[in-house]
Amino acid sequence: MARYRLEPQDEHMHPLEEATNFNESMYFNVYDPTERIGGFFRLGNRANEGYAEMTTCLYLPDGRAAFMFARPPIADNDAFDAGGMRFDVVTPFEELRVAYDGKVVLLDDPLAMADPKQAFTENPWVDCHVELTYRGVSPMFGGEPVNDDGTPIEETGEGFARGHYEQHVAGSGVIRVGDDEWPVDGFGLRDHSWGPRFWQSPWWYRWLTANFGDDLGFMVSIVASRDGSARIGGMLLRDGRYEPIVDATIDTDWTDEGDYHERIRAVARTASGEELEIGGAVLNLVPLRNRRTTPDGDQLMTRISEGMTEWTLDGRTGYGLSEYLDQIIDGRPVGLTG
Repeated sequence: MARYRLEPQDEHMHPLEEATNFNESMYFNVYDPTERIGGFFRLGNRANEGYAEMTTCLYLPDGRAAFMFARPPIADNDAFDAGGMRFDVVTPFEELRVAYDGKVVLLDDPLAMADPKQAFTENPWVDCHVELTYRGVSPMFGGEPVNDDGTPIEETGEGFARGHYEQHVAGSGVIRVGDDEWPVDGFGLRDHSWGPRFWQSPWWYRWLTANFGDDLGFMVSIVASRDGSARIGGMLLRDGRYEPIVDATIDTDWTDEGDYHERIRAVARTASGEELEIGGAVLNLVPLRNRRTTPDGDQLMTRISEGMTEWTLDGRTGYGLSEYLDQIIDGRPVGLTG
């Protein structure tokens, strides 16, 4: 029987393992409803492959997006510090810092990122500066699954993350894009993962994150496998405490062109039996993709649609990200009915 282990040292870097696709990543999102600016930041170290995955994605108040993705070279897994982005742990589980200094492409039409080469070529580039301090407003959720005797559960190498935890947070600081600058005082969610990762491991997933202040938030996750099975989970944050979400359904309205999610209705049930009725309207969406060639030469393509979303729950309005990952088969997302 598995249980989860999570220690303060897990906030720091883990030993680099032998798996070619070993990945260690941190992710942070934030939204300030007063300034109406938000975004997310991710570094994924793939030291055995010689690079990091660095993503800066900002949703600007006027509907534009500012975006950068790069694979800067790295030789080790000693720090989250690559491509102009850096994450620092000040106090485990309590305070972390995010910084980015580099270029971003300004997108009048954020959906242009469906064709990254064209988007990067045909849109203007500007300087970007991000400096944010995150503080925890919740307990920790997750960790690394271990056996009852504390030994790690064997990893097949085909997974998405062996260790993974999340936390609702408050984020404050500054975002500057070109000549425009915004103070940030908002809320979000962060995660930290480590272990072998292929983006093609899930058949599709839905990851919904929301904050309604420092007293209320949620994360709902449905991860579907190719065989039709699904893992459902998440948590409800209320007044500083987490309650597990044990079941959920998600109904999605899709755009006529591009098959992107635009409206969401979710029903989630907590461990105590409380039923949550959640509504979501996507304010802005950036489509990302990952491509991989298998040893047999097959070309695989995964799309990760990142929607900044306005949520409703219990008569309150909040904000966060709706992340829809789908494998793309014959040009369509496989979870279109999910």
